[in-house]
Amino acid sequence: MIARPRLVVCDLDGTLVDSNKQLRPASVAAVERLRDATIDFAVISARPRSGVLPIIEALGLDGEQAAFNGGTIFRRDGSVVRRETVDEDVVRGMFDLVRNVAVEPWVFADDRWHAVEGRGLHADRERKSSNQEPIVTDDFAPLYGDVDKLTFVSDDEPLLRGLREQALARFGGRATIVQSQTYYLDVTPLGGNKGDGLKALAKSRGVDLADTIAIGDQANDLAMLDRAGFGIVMGNAPDKVKACADAVTLSNDEDGVAHAIDTIILKGRE
Repeated sequence: MIARPRLVVCDLDGTLVDSNKQLRPASVAAVERLRDATIDFAVISARPRSGVLPIIEALGLDGEQAAFNGGTIFRRDGSVVRRETVDEDVVRGMFDLVRNVAVEPWVFADDRWHAVEGRGLHADRERKSSNQEPIVTDDFAPLYGDVDKLTFVSDDEPLLRGLREQALARFGGRATIVQSQTYYLDVTPLGGNKGDGLKALAKSRGVDLADTIAIGDQANDLAMLDRAGFGIVMGNAPDKVKACADAVTLSNDEDGVAHAIDTIILKGRE
């Protein structure tokens, strides 16, 4: 454990919020205790800004925060500090790659969610996460040059894993391609990864990476867990993610972030 941590960077879905996408009172109170101990707290998520803003409002967080896995850095007032988009050729190539694959595409462009239908697979989950209704369309081509994130949705996890391997072989040097959930394959800009996002959030506060703590639960959190001075993984995380942790806390439905703050982070400073 870091002797004097200065910044905690936390994922949202599966981590800070529960399975109903709710921010629990115990987490709010624990973040306040953290800040009382002069340790800053920031969030980073695969969500668009529209889905992150209600969380940072509820927590009263100032300073820069991160959406789209770090592809967009912004502040509580909604101002965008940095925004990267997916290479247009990569977007076009990904749609070519999935042309005959049983996945549902979602396109996030200029922070808006576009989908083929409003009641597709996991759409209600995304309504809660993104805090918006989808723009229904069957033509994504006009959006190709302004994409914050592509998400391909399927409950066939091996299919998404295989698709990720194919996508990495073609575009791995030009985009970040990760599964943010077992049923989501996300394509974000090359700089839209949580490792670079953690670095940007730390730099904005004048904090060395060695003095940061990252908390997450999924494969897209591995980049920040690796770069942080100390990595905490949720009890509900897959075993392969837990294996990369410095510590494992309770699940998100058991107030795992609050538990980590009180029993690992703050206890470590006593």
